[in-house]
Amino acid sequence: MNNRVGAGFAACLGAILTAATCAVPEPGSRSRPEDSTPDWPDRYAEYDAAIGDVPEYHAIQERLQTGWNTWDSRSVLRYVLLPDGLGVNLGLKRHRYLEEDHLTEALIGKREEGAERVRPGIRAVDGSYQRLEIAWRGLTATVEAGHGEDGELAVLVTPEPDPGAPFELVVSAGLAWNRPGAVESVQRGLLARTPGGERLVRVAGTVEADPYAGDLTPHRVVRLTGPVGVYTGRPGTEPKSTGDLRRILDARRAELEARAAGFGELAEAWLAVTSGFAWNTVHEPRHGRVVPTVGRLWNREYGGVALFGWDNFFLGYLATLESRDLALAGIVEQLRGHTPEGFFPNDNRGNGSKSWDRSQPPVGGIMVREVYRRFPERWFLEAAFDPLLAWNRWWPEARNNGGLLSYGSHEAKNPFDEPVVRTKTAAGYESGMDDSPMYEDVPFNREKNVLELQDVGLTSLYIADCRALAELARLLGREAEAAELEERAAAFSDALDGLWVEERGYYLNYRTDLDRFSERRSPTLFYPLLAGVASEARAGRLIREHLLNPEEFWGEFVLPSTTRDDPSFPRQRYWKGAIWPPLNFLTHLALRRAGDRATAAELSARSLDMFLREWRRRGYVSENISSITGTGDDERLSSDPFHSWGALFGIMAFIESGDLAPPEDPLPQ
Repeated sequence: MNNRVGAGFAACLGAILTAATCAVPEPGSRSRPEDSTPDWPDRYAEYDAAIGDVPEYHAIQERLQTGWNTWDSRSVLRYVLLPDGLGVNLGLKRHRYLEEDHLTEALIGKREEGAERVRPGIRAVDGSYQRLEIAWRGLTATVEAGHGEDGELAVLVTPEPDPGAPFELVVSAGLAWNRPGAVESVQRGLLARTPGGERLVRVAGTVEADPYAGDLTPHRVVRLTGPVGVYTGRPGTEPKSTGDLRRILDARRAELEARAAGFGELAEAWLAVTSGFAWNTVHEPRHGRVVPTVGRLWNREYGGVALFGWDNFFLGYLATLESRDLALAGIVEQLRGHTPEGFFPNDNRGNGSKSWDRSQPPVGGIMVREVYRRFPERWFLEAAFDPLLAWNRWWPEARNNGGLLSYGSHEAKNPFDEPVVRTKTAAGYESGMDDSPMYEDVPFNREKNVLELQDVGLTSLYIADCRALAELARLLGREAEAAELEERAAAFSDALDGLWVEERGYYLNYRTDLDRFSERRSPTLFYPLLAGVASEARAGRLIREHLLNPEEFWGEFVLPSTTRDDPSFPRQRYWKGAIWPPLNFLTHLALRRAGDRATAAELSARSLDMFLREWRRRGYVSENISSITGTGDDERLSSDPFHSWGALFGIMAFIESGDLAPPEDPLPQ
């Protein structure tokens, strides 16, 4: 064992950086909600401690928390005005014989029997235009929404003819998240009074007198036999017809498509990528923030909102394609979720809980570097650096396994009594590749709190993180930290050299329980290219003999999450063979870092082709895709059909086109 770990491996630094503790006020004059849950009295303090008081970031949130959008995570047919919180909700009602069916909230990707089917279409990040199709109980309708020139809400619901039963649109209004204000029914519509003034919610259509619509808030019921309009405006403004709303929405759609046209051949890809994260961008009311999330179904399951350890770093980078404010907010909100130990948790939940016992793959430094490359603002770098440095220091403290890193889980506070803490299952969650064949039969060591597997992928990402942070440290003039990070990068690089198997032309994971190399492989074995530790000769072998080998990873649909010759590959379910966006994306970065631009371009092209095929076919931005059929709804899969990181399949094309700066280029000074 000792001869595999390079002699230059240095003992890692001890103390974890203590974050600043100055409180961050809520944006603007909005006050923090009262904390009525005494079980976790420190949760706001921990949330505020990560980055301190950053006026530039407060200004970003002020701008983001403005205007009409589908801010409420619970429904894509609920339009909320920020900062006031006035909400306009669209519901559906069907009457057939003895049945009175109601749909009050709609989400993308529900799997329940009889649930609505929502096909999302193109949408602007700021909500100025958005389009979806909904199918429910025999009704199919197109719903378009956007902003008028005065910034007011404009919605047009267009049903397909002959749905087979009478349907009504129930338009209700109220105040989201218990915001102050009131709504009452008046002759002209629904009159809302909020701190921002008075607004009328009106409808353009045939109003029904239906006392059984089932909504306790003020509402209007409209017969859905043709196009119906819903719009807002100040009292005294002229009423609008469906034709007026049609013209408004056509103009907003034209503006969005004109922005896309600026990307030439990638216009459709730009619309699909930006729509992929725009539909899942929400307002999170507990901490008063706008934040991109992985998906609304995940938010529903995880206590209102869910931020994930590596997902949300990717989402911040994805947003750089369209929105500076959302990109920076995506990263900063992730930074604000760190734990007192200094790491970013596997998940950070809206109900106040976190994964106190485990983290996720260390991609933070890499993604922050790329967001900074796009938006080189010093305040952002200063806010991000210390939390990321603390995380970097945490890994060798908590997950050292014989000189290399292994995924794990440790004893930690557990106010929600999560049952998987300090288990193999939790260690799989920390890897982000929960049930990967790489971890089959690998025991969890409860003394070391890690899997008995020295992990090539984790160690490589850690080295890449060290090097990314060292670059950022130099920009900040923090030479001591830069030297510290480079020392750790060199030490782990030396240790990783011991996992190269010359006769196989591979870096292979090592079973510390069995004292031998593991034969289970995934694209994470190409991450040494991203870390810059593979010589030119080794990089060539990794790419030629393994990445491009159709018996292992190459083929019509790439890259499978385990080799095609692995016994679990036919299952496809989850990490047993399905194609996952972050693996393709990180491998693409690795190929560019290794200088193989041709293979990087081919991987990007094949990823984009899969991505756009699913977008055109079903409106999917898939969590993962079958490496056998190239589809996101293969019955063997377990895949969220609309998961924001699915847009990583498309983002690589914008690096190849030069619309996003190549990650191997020098950083702006």
